[in-house]
Parts: sequence; C-alpha cells; structure tokens
Amino acid sequence: MRILVVEDNKEIASFLKTSLEAECFAVDVAEDGEQGTYLGRINAYDAIILDNILPKKLGKDVCIAIKEKNKDVPILMLSVKADVPTKVEMLNIGADDYMAKPFSFSELLARIKAILRRPKGAVSEIMSIGDIALDTTKHQVKIKDEEIHLTRKEFMLLELLMKRNGEVVSRGEISEHVWDMNLDPFSNTIEAHVRNLRKKLSLDCDNKDFLLTVPGRGYRIKC
Repeated sequence: MRILVVEDNKEIASFLKTSLEAECFAVDVAEDGEQGTYLGRINAYDAIILDNILPKKLGKDVCIAIKEKNKDVPILMLSVKADVPTKVEMLNIGADDYMAKPFSFSELLARIKAILRRPKGAVSEIMSIGDIALDTTKHQVKIKDEEIHLTRKEFMLLELLMKRNGEVVSRGEISEHVWDMNLDPFSNTIEAHVRNLRKKLSLDCDNKDFLLTVPGRGYRIKC
C-alpha cells in the first residue's frame, strides 16, 4: 500500500517514512501544502497523513482540495492543536481521523490500519486463495502452513494482487501502490519482482501457474 506524508518538519517526515516503510508501506513525502495537494490529487494513495500547519497552504485546505478529487482516500490529520473545536473542524471538512502532536507511532499505525479497514475496501487481516495465505498484520505468507520468505516489495506486490482477487492489475497500478514516486518508469524493477515472486510461489508445484502475466495488460493471480 502507498501512503503520502505531508509534513514540513524534516525529522518527523523522515521518521514517518522510515517507520512506515518498515511496516511494508510505500511512502511519498511532501514538504508543503502546495506539493501535498498536487501529489494527493494526481496519485492513487491508499491513505494520507497530513499535518495541519504547513507552509504555502494549510492542511485543512489541502484536505478539502484532495477530497474534491479523491473523496475516498482516507486522511489522518496531525496537529499541535488538541482542542475539541479544531478536531471537530478537521473532521467536518473531510478528515477521517485526527491526532495531536506529539504522537505515538504505534497509535498512529493502529489508526492508519483502522481507517484502511473501513467499508471502502475492507479486507481481512488474513487473505487466502487456494493454499496460499497472506497475513497483513504479521507480514507473513504461508503455503500449506509452511512459511515462505518474501522481501517487503514482494509481500506488497502479492498483497495487492490478492486484494484484487483475480482481476488484472496493470503495471501502472503496481507502480502506484507498491513503489513510491522515485521508481524509474523505464526500469524492469516490477518485472524482476514478479519473476522472483513467481519463483518463490512455484516452489510448490500446485502453485506453478498462480501468478499469471496478461500480455499488454499486466498481471493477475489465478483463483
């Protein structure tokens, strides 16, 4: 899953990016409100962490602008203000959750996971197709109860494909949800990860054709 962090404090932004990447998220960072608005409107993020006090454009205005274009993207607001009227205002303009600074990362992570589970596209913490089971909480994949080791990107790629449950997922969609904006669109990074993932899943002969290439369109898993 791909998250946008809009935060002008470089230390906080760096901490969030590093910590969220360790939890198997792809993370983009915007350092001001204008850049945050631009990225939030042109990209398909799974969630956005948005500071309220930003240079160039305030967080509440960024939230409104993003929701006008992508109304379903969950937005968690951060602010040094902890008063009830501010919280109510942010929630009323479209924010899905609100946390005051300083914050606990474990709580922030729990809140991000909670808003990602809401009805828009709620998925079980354990997804199973055939004899392959993926646990989104433990970041664990098993084939017939035997755990297989995947890199973070391989795990994120498999999670995206399993969530789509047999639908074709284009290269562009994979780029948007598994990698951040620094991915070179002309590289073979995605193809290399697909090959590696296919190889690991094919160790069990029953899953030899689990991950399919659809020529000219993308990839899908065989249900």
